[in-house]
Amino acid sequence: MIKPVLRQPRTLFLVMQLALGGTLLAANAPTFAAEAQNPPQTPDILLGPLFSDVQSAKLFPDQKTFADAVPKSDPLMILADYRMQRNQSSFDLRHFVEVNFTLPEKGKPYVPPAGQNLREHIDGLWPELTRTTDSAGKWDSLLPLPKPYVVPGGRFREVYYWDSYFTMLGLAESGHWDKIEDMVANFGYEIDTWGHIPNGNRSYYLSRSQPPFFSLMVELLATHDGDEVLKTWLPQMEKEYQYWMEGADALQPGEANKRVVKLSDGSILNRYWDDSSTPRPESWLADVTTAKNNPNRPATEIYRDLRAAAASGWDFSSRWMDDPEQLGTIRTTSIVPVDLNALMFKMEKMLSRAYQVSGDSAKASHYDALATARQKAIETNLWNTKEGWYADYDLKTKKVRNQLTAAALYPLFVNAAAKDRADKVAAVTEARLLKAGGITTTTVKSGQQWDAPNGWAPLQWVAAAGLQNYDHQKLAMSVSWRFLTNVQHTYDREQKLVEKYDVSSTGTGGGGGEYPLQDGFGWSNGVTLKMLDLICPKEKPCDSVPQKQPAEEARPAAEPTAQKVAQ
Repeated sequence: MIKPVLRQPRTLFLVMQLALGGTLLAANAPTFAAEAQNPPQTPDILLGPLFSDVQSAKLFPDQKTFADAVPKSDPLMILADYRMQRNQSSFDLRHFVEVNFTLPEKGKPYVPPAGQNLREHIDGLWPELTRTTDSAGKWDSLLPLPKPYVVPGGRFREVYYWDSYFTMLGLAESGHWDKIEDMVANFGYEIDTWGHIPNGNRSYYLSRSQPPFFSLMVELLATHDGDEVLKTWLPQMEKEYQYWMEGADALQPGEANKRVVKLSDGSILNRYWDDSSTPRPESWLADVTTAKNNPNRPATEIYRDLRAAAASGWDFSSRWMDDPEQLGTIRTTSIVPVDLNALMFKMEKMLSRAYQVSGDSAKASHYDALATARQKAIETNLWNTKEGWYADYDLKTKKVRNQLTAAALYPLFVNAAAKDRADKVAAVTEARLLKAGGITTTTVKSGQQWDAPNGWAPLQWVAAAGLQNYDHQKLAMSVSWRFLTNVQHTYDREQKLVEKYDVSSTGTGGGGGEYPLQDGFGWSNGVTLKMLDLICPKEKPCDSVPQKQPAEEARPAAEPTAQKVAQ
């Protein structure tokens, strides 16, 4: 399959020829048709100058609105019509858009029944956040999925990859295993259809993935449905692995290909990557502005690094920047992330386990050996000896980076950390990352949403589960208690859960980022339920956060993260 970044300029040329009534249409139509079928074209390519003009005009408060708008007729005809009308003195761009597109419906704010406790509120949200799209319009950016799925909420009207794992943890606590089965089936379908799980089920997300949690989703489902699940989804887990490792066999030391790198010591590790190097349609104007403000860097390089940061889920963070105050210094693709490689280790372990269950011990040993090699590479290259924590590797300086982030806890989360190093990470977590309202994302205040003082539900769970894996029960409970207190205080005041929280205190939603704070919120719901069932004993479950922290010893971390792997 041709990479989108190579296909787009040619396709755009064809679109413009058609819109202008060009003579090359007939000759190129078959090629265009073949290219348009798989994968579908993104809105910026389909609509060319109309798309950029609408986004530049800021017709809508959120750039995602027009990216999600559905053309009412053939986009090429709309574009041709636009070219004819736009120079007329009476032309009204907003009116033109409203006539030719169906805009996304503004969701009605969810008003929960009065007097609900936290658990009741979340249980009531699940149906509100469930969507079904087994079909979509011909020119819709939405990619249909065969089964219902749970969306995060707010502006996020589609399913997101890594969000969904933490949402599923909550669905499990609520007993909605049918929904978990449906979502695993959807992600398996995406792997079969596209070769990977896209960032979200939109055409403009197809050029990248997100943190690879699919094997953990399968593992979670197996805790309920048994190990047969591992056999069922083994082909898709392996296909996803191949996506991440594409080109690894041909690499020489010091080379990289898409999502895989080979360090000078021969270690094979992974990085975030997007196949496209254009502005993100859903954040088009912001990306164009960032590139314009940094004329000393090629715009395509900036776009790819912004996109790769979106693939990481940490969009945006000082973690990816040379200067935390300057987004234009972002260089995600030259950084080897510790969290991604911890998840790749987990994927290799899960493939080994699935092959063992399937009775193929040779394949099981193969993937176990890959996991062992990656674990060694993590310990060698992603450990900062001087500081005493896991960190990202810098491909430009050929050194481990110094920055402390919550990603340092991922090797603990997947049981890839050496015990003495896990103890050091626990100590630095307590000393520098733990705040009144939970774990802070980084120690840097940059104004970006994946920096201090924000804390995010998935990172709270990664921290809590990871610390428990290495017997730091008290600290794990403290993380859970502080984050839950934050969630409860916000809920008591506003009757809602939010996307992110300010963890410097308790009871405040987080700030920063490219869009206003979102309500909902899938992963906050999931982690809250998981932590409620963690802090309260099984025989005395709690539906809201207790007034005082329970004195009882923390129970073992719920499966699947507590399953130790052989070191």
